[in-house]
Amino acid sequence: MNDIRALFEPVKRLHAMVRETVVAECEKASVDQLSEIVMDGEGDTIFAIDRVSEEMIVDFFETEVASKVPIVLIAEGIDKLVLPRDTNESDAVWRIIIDPIDGTRGLMYQKRSAWILTGVAPNRGAETSLLDIEFAIQTEIPLVKQHLSDTVWARRGEGVQAERYNRLTGESSPTRLIPSRADSIEQGFAMIARFFPGVRDVLAEIDEEIVREVLGKPREGKAQCFEDQYISTGGQLYELMAGHDRFVADIRPLMRGVMADRGLDLSICCHPYDLCTELIARELGVEITGVDGDLIHAPLNVDADVAWIGYANKQIRQQIEPALRNALNSRGLI
Repeated sequence: MNDIRALFEPVKRLHAMVRETVVAECEKASVDQLSEIVMDGEGDTIFAIDRVSEEMIVDFFETEVASKVPIVLIAEGIDKLVLPRDTNESDAVWRIIIDPIDGTRGLMYQKRSAWILTGVAPNRGAETSLLDIEFAIQTEIPLVKQHLSDTVWARRGEGVQAERYNRLTGESSPTRLIPSRADSIEQGFAMIARFFPGVRDVLAEIDEEIVREVLGKPREGKAQCFEDQYISTGGQLYELMAGHDRFVADIRPLMRGVMADRGLDLSICCHPYDLCTELIARELGVEITGVDGDLIHAPLNVDADVAWIGYANKQIRQQIEPALRNALNSRGLI
């Protein structure tokens, strides 16, 4: 497994196992049971549903991967674990970052699919970043009432593959994701993420300012564009990949000063494990950047707060980026 290609089958198999286990748990447990808080530390809140997959993931990597090649496993709820356990971190070949369930809140209330996210990078120690990821895969965890779910993966420079799984028949078939080719957000989905209270008013003002600058004033009886607050970074990336969304910006880390001025602490932000599959979107031609317009260099850890922007294509970026930067600059956010 010193060749990254050898990791594809076991990691894909793990994703399938997690998907089936979590769906089965959702089928038999109540919303109250799934949404019980089991840990509420400095990071994200961990719900009962999150625990379903954590032990399985550690056991799988320990027996199926680390028995063949030493790794550093980084995951929400696990933090960092060197496998085999008596190995020096510097001797690990790969750093594997995983979000076992991205979109917990939507899934546990059976509102929307969640995603299993995994990125694999050569081990460069603490300096390893999202840009070092060479292989990424994300798998949809469907709602109980949903029988189809997608898995999509990419190796750097080799394009993207995807398949659609039918859990009624157990069969998978190839599918294709095509980002939007529109040159405007007009009549499309575009949004600034504002999931949680505290500064939703400021984020909405930025959203309104961008739309007004690029599309002008609303016309009576007409909708200029739409938004979809999908509370899952992996889900947002998928929507860009699938041509459903044209522009997504999650700039929550920039709100720290605004919240401090209001006597509030910065609430939960996007972390590197949430974005560990952004390679797939970029391989499809989606433009993923930080707020500085460059590729995202976030370290592979569970702590870093990451702001990111996704444009379905270069034309959408040319339309939106100047207006976004103007809105951020005028508020002293960048």
